[in-house]
Amino acid sequence: MIYTMMNSDLILGFDYDKWYGYGEKKPMITDISEKTNSHILLCGMSGSGKSYAVNILFARICNAVKQKGIVYFADFKQDDQFLYLRECDRYYPYNSSIDALETVYGILHKRQSGEDKTRHPVTLIWDEYMANILSIQGIEKKKADNIMRKVSEILMLGRSLSVRLVISCQRPDAAAFPSGSRLNYGIIIVVGAPIRSIYEMLITKEYIDEIGEREFGVGEGVVLLQGSQLGFIKIPKIRDAEKMKRVCINALTNEVNVAGVAKP
Repeated sequence: MIYTMMNSDLILGFDYDKWYGYGEKKPMITDISEKTNSHILLCGMSGSGKSYAVNILFARICNAVKQKGIVYFADFKQDDQFLYLRECDRYYPYNSSIDALETVYGILHKRQSGEDKTRHPVTLIWDEYMANILSIQGIEKKKADNIMRKVSEILMLGRSLSVRLVISCQRPDAAAFPSGSRLNYGIIIVVGAPIRSIYEMLITKEYIDEIGEREFGVGEGVVLLQGSQLGFIKIPKIRDAEKMKRVCINALTNEVNVAGVAKP
């Protein structure tokens, strides 16, 4: 079966029930244009396939915005998962992850003030956000509070200004998601073995009941779109991992001119 896609469509993965029930690879597609809330929250415990899912989403976002967007990658954990990105201009490892936030936050406010009239998509992908915030809270609580305030501002104002957050973490505890900010993500994905306490942080009881006793493996889980569309997702491994890496590297090294078109 052929599925029609628009220029701003993002493939999140594949329909879990179609994959296993009918052997059909039906893509789960969502709009990431400025018309919708395309902030993404991706959760999963260790061994859930979360890091691989971040890689896949990263590459697919780059493909969705083509050459008209700019991407920043904050990698707090800085393990070997993203080793191939370390020479890229807009890769921010470990403690420099906050520099990525400051850069994107600055773009948001320049657009809000009218100083920057461009609207090319700007995406900040922040891996292990929760761990990053907790590490700062243990040393300097005021600094952590200021960081979370800036994240909240991007979540509230980013859609109309074409600034997007993609956050990954193991558990979205309230300590790093204050004032109901978890509800400001238009796309929520939870991968790996079902953990009810994580569902309860992100999903209403009605939808938790719909999940029922389902069991999910690595790279499989629940997706909630715009707070009202519940689905079940499978994110399989891709055949050409090297091609995926090239797409990601290119996205972190391209420049964007004033017209919002990436330069090779």
